[in-house]
Amino acid sequence: MEVIRARGHPNVRATHRTTLEVTKDRELTPRGDCIIGVGADKSVADLNEDLKRWLKSGRAIRVEIVLPDYGLKDELIAFGSSKLTFKHERDVVIRKSDYVCDRTLAIRSNKSARDIDREIVELLKDEKTELILIIEKI
Repeated sequence: MEVIRARGHPNVRATHRTTLEVTKDRELTPRGDCIIGVGADKSVADLNEDLKRWLKSGRAIRVEIVLPDYGLKDELIAFGSSKLTFKHERDVVIRKSDYVCDRTLAIRSNKSARDIDREIVELLKDEKTELILIIEKI
């Protein structure tokens, strides 16, 4: 299991049709419509090697999106790929497509930013809202 902690931001929109992202960056412009959390404590480069090996073998993960202060959560299922590099030092991106770049954690996800529970998205527009991503191998 891997845990990534981030926070909300007033510019969270979560309307992107194919991707979902958290970033170590502290600022977010309205153009970042796939971003659901900023100030993350990890990027794909920081993830544990066991999880990276699991994903590079093409296996599946479950990602729980948790707002601990509100008792709310959502989840998605996505898959790894042998093409994953885990090199990006700032971002974690989950994609519905098969596209892979240095920022990609997983592909063929059953959800993108726009599919996340809208109550969660509204709460993530507050920078005080804590966001936790729990990544589990399945």
